[in-house]
Amino acid sequence: MLVLRLLNVVAPAYFLCISLVTFVLQIFLFIPSMFRDPSTTPLFSPALLHGALFLFLSANALGNYVLVIQSSPEDLGKGLNLGEGAEVVADWLDGSRSPGSALPSTHFCRLCARVTQRHDHHCFFTGNCIGSRNMRNFIMFCLYTSLACLDSLVAGMAYISAALSMSFANPLAFLTLLPHSISQFFSGALLSSEMFVILMLYLWLGIGLACAGFCCHQMLLILRGQTRYQVRKGMVVRARPWRENLQEVFGKRWLLGLLIPVLNVGGDYRRQKEK
Repeated sequence: MLVLRLLNVVAPAYFLCISLVTFVLQIFLFIPSMFRDPSTTPLFSPALLHGALFLFLSANALGNYVLVIQSSPEDLGKGLNLGEGAEVVADWLDGSRSPGSALPSTHFCRLCARVTQRHDHHCFFTGNCIGSRNMRNFIMFCLYTSLACLDSLVAGMAYISAALSMSFANPLAFLTLLPHSISQFFSGALLSSEMFVILMLYLWLGIGLACAGFCCHQMLLILRGQTRYQVRKGMVVRARPWRENLQEVFGKRWLLGLLIPVLNVGGDYRRQKEK
């Protein structure tokens, strides 16, 4: 448990540091290098277009990241009586379903010390549980993080291609870039800043692929009306049309949430309480 709590602190700090380094490289290195192309017009230069795209992706990624934390799942255990016997308390502590007076598909998270409605998983990078209230923001966070990493990867490859006078037309060029660069760095033929950018290229590739894969996995679970917790525990869910499952997570104004970070208003638990 101590290791998990430590990871719950280190992972968000790691994400914020990577975001800060990416922003600095884009603003002070990649984008200024694009302005050096004399063949482009100032108004529609690649630097301005790329800068606008990067700011749009970054604003959505960081905005949804903040909303995932801000829209933390409501603690359903506050209004429940947990003193009804040792068996009930044991069920909560080993992470199984909450007492019968609670809503179905609830789960007690030890790290957050709360009971979450439609619990999916605990995200260490946000230090928060992912449930019905912040699932849409979490998916948008994964989507825009993967796109921002892809954008930074392309811009970084363009910078390295110009700085080292090399071409990435051959797919093997990217695969052999790291070992070749390490040998050049220790021989003194490669600058420290260029070596750092090359290392960031592989880091952006790994983070982008991981976020894209996780986003696709979550979408498949949403289409099936399931959560990761339900799949892991082998719970059977009621079959519903995939359109209803999507609307339950993304709502009717899904296009607005796709373009700008917005709160996911309403949820299963709140709607049931209002009834």
